[in-house]
Amino acid sequence: MRQAISLLATAALLLSSCRKVDAPPDPARLVAEMRGPDEARRGVARLQLITLGETAVPALLDLLRTGGPEDRLAAANTFWGMGPRAAAAVGDLVALLVDPDPRLRVAAAQALEAVGPAAAPAVDVLENGGSQGAGGDRTRGPRRAAGARPPAAPRLLARGGGGRA
Repeated sequence: MRQAISLLATAALLLSSCRKVDAPPDPARLVAEMRGPDEARRGVARLQLITLGETAVPALLDLLRTGGPEDRLAAANTFWGMGPRAAAAVGDLVALLVDPDPRLRVAAAQALEAVGPAAAPAVDVLENGGSQGAGGDRTRGPRRAAGARPPAAPRLLARGGGGRA
Protein backbone atom coordinates (compact mmCIF):
# COMPACT_ATOMS: atom_id res chain seq x y z
CA MET A 1 0.00 0.00 0.00
CA ARG A 2 2.85 2.35 0.82
CA GLN A 3 4.39 1.65 -2.57
CA ALA A 4 1.12 2.48 -4.32
CA ILE A 5 0.77 5.78 -2.43
CA SER A 6 4.40 6.64 -3.11
CA LEU A 7 3.97 5.77 -6.78
CA LEU A 8 0.82 7.91 -7.02
CA ALA A 9 2.56 10.85 -5.31
CA THR A 10 5.51 10.57 -7.66
CA ALA A 11 3.21 10.38 -10.70
CA ALA A 12 1.27 13.45 -9.50
CA LEU A 13 4.51 15.37 -9.01
CA LEU A 14 5.77 14.41 -12.47
CA LEU A 15 2.49 15.29 -14.14
CA SER A 16 2.35 18.70 -12.46
CA SER A 17 5.79 19.52 -13.85
CA CYS A 18 4.71 18.55 -17.39
CA ARG A 19 2.39 21.52 -17.90
CA LYS A 20 1.97 22.78 -21.39
CA VAL A 21 4.45 25.56 -22.18
CA ASP A 22 2.91 28.52 -23.96
CA ALA A 23 4.21 29.04 -27.47
CA PRO A 24 5.96 32.37 -28.10
CA PRO A 25 3.77 35.02 -29.70
CA ASP A 26 3.55 35.09 -33.49
CA PRO A 27 5.59 38.04 -34.86
CA ALA A 28 3.19 38.56 -37.80
CA ARG A 29 0.25 38.82 -35.39
CA LEU A 30 2.19 41.28 -33.21
CA VAL A 31 3.04 43.43 -36.24
CA ALA A 32 -0.66 43.45 -37.16
CA GLU A 33 -1.45 44.60 -33.60
CA MET A 34 1.21 47.29 -33.94
CA ARG A 35 -0.77 48.69 -36.87
CA GLY A 36 -4.08 48.65 -34.99
CA PRO A 37 -6.02 51.59 -33.58
CA ASP A 38 -5.54 50.78 -29.87
CA GLU A 39 -2.46 52.62 -28.61
CA ALA A 40 -2.07 50.39 -25.56
CA ARG A 41 -2.15 47.22 -27.67
CA ARG A 42 0.35 48.76 -30.11
CA GLY A 43 2.72 49.43 -27.21
CA VAL A 44 2.37 45.92 -25.81
CA ALA A 45 2.95 44.45 -29.28
CA ARG A 46 6.15 46.50 -29.69
CA LEU A 47 7.44 45.35 -26.33
CA GLN A 48 6.72 41.72 -27.20
CA LEU A 49 8.49 42.11 -30.57
CA ILE A 50 11.50 43.62 -28.81
CA THR A 51 11.50 40.70 -26.38
CA LEU A 52 11.34 38.18 -29.25
CA GLY A 53 14.42 39.77 -30.80
CA GLU A 54 15.87 38.06 -33.86
CA THR A 55 12.77 35.97 -34.54
CA ALA A 56 10.72 39.16 -34.99
CA VAL A 57 13.13 40.81 -37.46
CA PRO A 58 11.63 39.34 -40.69
CA ALA A 59 8.09 40.51 -39.83
CA LEU A 60 9.38 43.97 -38.88
CA LEU A 61 11.44 44.17 -42.06
CA ASP A 62 8.30 43.51 -44.07
CA LEU A 63 6.58 46.38 -42.24
CA LEU A 64 9.61 48.62 -42.77
CA ARG A 65 9.65 47.87 -46.51
CA THR A 66 5.92 47.99 -47.27
CA GLY A 67 4.20 50.00 -44.54
CA GLY A 68 3.07 53.59 -44.57
CA PRO A 69 5.17 56.36 -43.00
CA GLU A 70 3.92 55.79 -39.44
CA ASP A 71 4.30 52.01 -39.75
CA ARG A 72 7.85 52.37 -41.03
CA LEU A 73 8.69 54.74 -38.19
CA ALA A 74 7.26 52.28 -35.64
CA ALA A 75 9.31 49.45 -37.17
CA ALA A 76 12.53 51.50 -37.05
CA ASN A 77 11.84 52.46 -33.43
CA THR A 78 11.22 48.82 -32.57
CA PHE A 79 14.58 47.89 -34.11
CA TRP A 80 16.12 50.56 -31.88
CA GLY A 81 14.61 48.80 -28.87
CA MET A 82 16.08 45.48 -29.99
CA GLY A 83 19.62 46.83 -30.10
CA PRO A 84 22.20 44.28 -31.30
CA ARG A 85 19.49 41.67 -31.88
CA ALA A 86 18.34 43.77 -34.89
CA ALA A 87 21.64 43.23 -36.73
CA ALA A 88 19.87 41.50 -39.64
CA ALA A 89 18.05 44.77 -40.36
CA VAL A 90 21.21 46.84 -40.85
CA GLY A 91 21.01 46.93 -44.67
CA ASP A 92 17.43 48.19 -44.65
CA LEU A 93 18.16 50.71 -41.90
CA VAL A 94 21.19 52.04 -43.81
CA ALA A 95 18.97 52.57 -46.86
CA LEU A 96 16.64 54.70 -44.70
CA LEU A 97 19.45 57.14 -43.91
CA VAL A 98 18.66 58.86 -47.22
CA ASP A 99 14.86 58.61 -46.96
CA PRO A 100 12.95 61.84 -47.70
CA ASP A 101 11.24 61.67 -44.27
CA PRO A 102 13.57 63.25 -41.68
CA ARG A 103 11.82 61.40 -38.82
CA LEU A 104 12.60 58.09 -40.49
CA ARG A 105 16.23 59.06 -41.11
CA VAL A 106 16.69 59.90 -37.43
CA ALA A 107 14.90 56.73 -36.28
CA ALA A 108 17.13 54.66 -38.59
CA ALA A 109 20.28 56.36 -37.26
CA GLN A 110 19.19 55.70 -33.68
CA ALA A 111 18.42 52.06 -34.46
CA LEU A 112 21.80 51.63 -36.14
CA GLU A 113 23.54 53.17 -33.15
CA ALA A 114 21.72 50.73 -30.87
CA VAL A 115 22.73 47.77 -33.08
CA GLY A 116 26.38 48.57 -32.40
CA PRO A 117 29.38 47.19 -34.31
CA ALA A 118 27.23 45.23 -36.76
CA ALA A 119 26.01 48.59 -38.08
CA ALA A 120 29.44 49.56 -39.47
CA PRO A 121 28.04 49.92 -43.05
CA ALA A 122 26.10 52.96 -41.84
CA VAL A 123 29.28 54.86 -40.99
CA ASP A 124 30.12 55.50 -44.66
CA VAL A 125 26.67 56.89 -45.36
CA LEU A 126 26.73 59.14 -42.31
CA GLU A 127 30.30 60.37 -42.61
CA ASN A 128 30.58 60.76 -46.36
CA GLY A 129 27.09 61.76 -47.35
CA GLY A 130 26.83 58.59 -49.44
CA SER A 131 23.54 57.29 -50.68
CA GLN A 132 22.36 53.82 -51.42
CA GLY A 133 21.80 53.50 -55.16
CA ALA A 134 19.80 50.91 -57.07
CA GLY A 135 21.19 47.44 -56.63
CA GLY A 136 23.05 48.38 -53.46
CA ASP A 137 25.84 50.41 -55.12
CA ARG A 138 26.95 53.54 -53.33
CA THR A 139 27.37 57.01 -54.70
CA ARG A 140 29.70 58.94 -52.45
CA GLY A 141 29.39 62.57 -51.60
CA PRO A 142 32.41 64.71 -50.77
CA ARG A 143 34.47 63.54 -47.85
CA ARG A 144 34.62 65.87 -44.90
CA ALA A 145 37.81 66.81 -43.10
CA ALA A 146 38.41 64.89 -39.88
CA GLY A 147 36.93 66.70 -36.91
CA ALA A 148 34.56 68.74 -39.10
CA ARG A 149 31.67 66.27 -39.00
CA PRO A 150 28.50 67.38 -37.27
CA PRO A 151 26.57 64.80 -35.23
CA ALA A 152 24.51 62.39 -37.31
CA ALA A 153 20.97 63.35 -36.30
CA PRO A 154 21.27 67.09 -37.12
CA ARG A 155 22.91 66.21 -40.46
CA LEU A 156 20.05 63.87 -41.28
CA LEU A 157 17.49 66.52 -40.41
CA ALA A 158 19.29 69.16 -42.45
CA ARG A 159 19.35 66.92 -45.51
CA GLY A 160 15.67 66.94 -46.28
CA GLY A 161 13.45 69.57 -44.83
CA GLY A 162 14.31 69.91 -41.15
CA GLY A 163 11.38 68.15 -39.45
CA ARG A 164 11.61 67.00 -35.86
CA ALA A 165 12.12 63.40 -34.82
